[in-house]
Amino acid sequence: MSDTFQIRVENMTCGGCAARAQKALDSVEGIEDAAVNFADESAQFTATTAKSLKAAFTALEKAGYPGALKEDEDAAARREAKENDVVALRWATLLAAALALPVFILEMGSHLFPAMHHAIHNSIGTETSWQLQSVLTAVLLLGPGFRFFRRGIPALFRGAPDMNSLVALGTGAAFLYSAFVLAAPELLPEQSRAVYFESACVIVVLILLGRWLEARAKTRTGAAIERLIGLRPDLVRVEVDGNWEERPLADLAAGQRFMVRAGERIAADGEVVEGTSDVDQSMLTGEPMPVTKGVGDIVTGGTVNAEGTLICRATATGSDTKLAQIIQLVETAQATRLPIQALVDRITLWFVPAVLVAAVLTMVIWGLLGPEPKLPFMLVVGVSVLIIACPCAMGLATPTSIMIGTGRAAELGVLFRTGNALQHLQNATLVAFDKTGTLTEGHPTLVQILPAKEADKNTALSRIAAVEMSSQHPAAKAMIEAAEGLDIPTTKDAIAVPGHGVKGKIEDVEICVGKYSWLVEMGVDLSEFAQPRAEALAKGQTVFFASQGGDPLAMLAVADTVKPSAKAAISTLKQRGLRVALISGDGKEAVEHLADELGIETTISDVLPEGKIQALDSLRKDGDVVAFVGDGINDAPALAHADIGVAVGTGTDIAMDAADVVLMAGDPTAVAVAVNASQKTMLNIRQNLAWAFGYNVALIPVAAGLLYPLFGLLLSPGLAAAAMGLSSLFVLSNALRLRKMAF
Repeated sequence: MSDTFQIRVENMTCGGCAARAQKALDSVEGIEDAAVNFADESAQFTATTAKSLKAAFTALEKAGYPGALKEDEDAAARREAKENDVVALRWATLLAAALALPVFILEMGSHLFPAMHHAIHNSIGTETSWQLQSVLTAVLLLGPGFRFFRRGIPALFRGAPDMNSLVALGTGAAFLYSAFVLAAPELLPEQSRAVYFESACVIVVLILLGRWLEARAKTRTGAAIERLIGLRPDLVRVEVDGNWEERPLADLAAGQRFMVRAGERIAADGEVVEGTSDVDQSMLTGEPMPVTKGVGDIVTGGTVNAEGTLICRATATGSDTKLAQIIQLVETAQATRLPIQALVDRITLWFVPAVLVAAVLTMVIWGLLGPEPKLPFMLVVGVSVLIIACPCAMGLATPTSIMIGTGRAAELGVLFRTGNALQHLQNATLVAFDKTGTLTEGHPTLVQILPAKEADKNTALSRIAAVEMSSQHPAAKAMIEAAEGLDIPTTKDAIAVPGHGVKGKIEDVEICVGKYSWLVEMGVDLSEFAQPRAEALAKGQTVFFASQGGDPLAMLAVADTVKPSAKAAISTLKQRGLRVALISGDGKEAVEHLADELGIETTISDVLPEGKIQALDSLRKDGDVVAFVGDGINDAPALAHADIGVAVGTGTDIAMDAADVVLMAGDPTAVAVAVNASQKTMLNIRQNLAWAFGYNVALIPVAAGLLYPLFGLLLSPGLAAAAMGLSSLFVLSNALRLRKMAF
């Protein structure tokens, strides 16, 4: 057994939680490639045995983060649960704010406005004010704020303190100290008789507010997956005993016929058996123009039937459809842990314990060296350090950018299959392209027909196509397609001559189509085509000739045509400073002609499949990071060998399995999109990490009172809570910018 699993991980409320869940999975024997995603509250890993899978869940449970297989959950129910969490946090925040407001007004109003202080003193009295504050604060901490104690205190006893532990300790210390002042003031020096109920209240309110806003933002990070899932229709019109019935999508089986009306989404992958229509494939491929589909054409589930009615036969349903595979690829990419994340996890893992130590040391230093009254100062700095040092921003910095960046790239037709590809593609210095099917259409097209003297072009083409009907040669199909719309005459005695061409009779006149040498052997004079033949061969085109009754009829040039966007794709890559090369098994003339047309300076031709690996190595210079773009079975070794393998999605499954990045549309311009997506996503991650680390490095000393000896400034616990929440929101907001970027 060696299977990859995606699981949901509960109770992760900060980056430290994710790091501990990661450590728990890494410690299990038989668990490989584990990656915990704090932003998505999930994890992915490979289990080599059934016992290791069970052990993984046990380790997570023991660490305080129980897990469940994603495949066992209802996606709609999960979305509803996340939305309910957002609503619950909103109401908890509003209730906490309602309880905290009178406490804040009574205490801070007295400090800020002497008139209010005297009014309270002369009416209800200071002691009654403190008693009222204590009741409201107790209700707040035991109500909306109890979530911090429920999770934080057990984590503290497990020896794995998290952000909840810091909040519980900070608010608990502020409340207990204040309650002690209220209950036994005579046991404290007069100058130490101050209460901090408002600090406990404000901390809870601001952190709940931050978590509410964070939860709202996190629901948007998975928007790409939600949109992809939304491409599946709920119902499908299925043929049952000759009648059309509407059934749930899950009931559709491979081989069944289903109907798609104008404007409807295609329910599953299939083959058109009746009808013709334009199909909008933009949500899967990024290509804006609809594609005409007719009998025999393949359609993909999730695309939109623009007009007309199509009857299709399902070829793949459920998890076997292309859309399901795309969703799986995006989920896998979003769940992967980049190499840079490993460093973040190591720091985060020890960060909370280090903060606890720092808080204690800070309080000790203030107790030894601080001014009077020492106890209030010790409490303020200790609580401020506990609150401001939350590593949430660190934990969110990488996964949120990965989720949004890879999701946006998927919407543009680029799928990152691995986290390494996302991180390393930004450093690519050389992009090597395969020729056939990558920069060219991958099938022969008639690019020139030159009739003999006094012959009519359309008449010649129609007669050539009539004879070619008996051939299975790819060039024959190109000639037949070129003659579409012409009147094709009837042929007699048409046969294919292996290795030479085809021949048949039209109105008792023999028509031959084939190689130059074959027609010359039969005595056909092709001298009038000498010059155009030489020019076509110089361009790498394949040349055929046709004769009629022993006389020359036409010269035909067939070639694999260049994709319309190929030249722009190469130009864009070169403008961004990348070197571009062309590697192909085709002959030197054809490869160099294409390279000249597209502006590629470096070419390697006549390469066998196994030789492409050596070709890639020969192109490398010191420190080069090489991306190889291919589409065929013969490209699989090179795709696997390159630093980053990029497969064209219109190619073979083997090529896509070997690649790190898949271009769904088969458009070479998507290579530049992939590079740009990698660069912008990694820049976004670096910005987030710089902010998260910089914030903690800068503000922990401030919270500890570094500015007090110089300027008399001390950061209050309330302001510390606000700064902590703003740090996480900055990271999330910065990552969300990727949703609107045009890669």
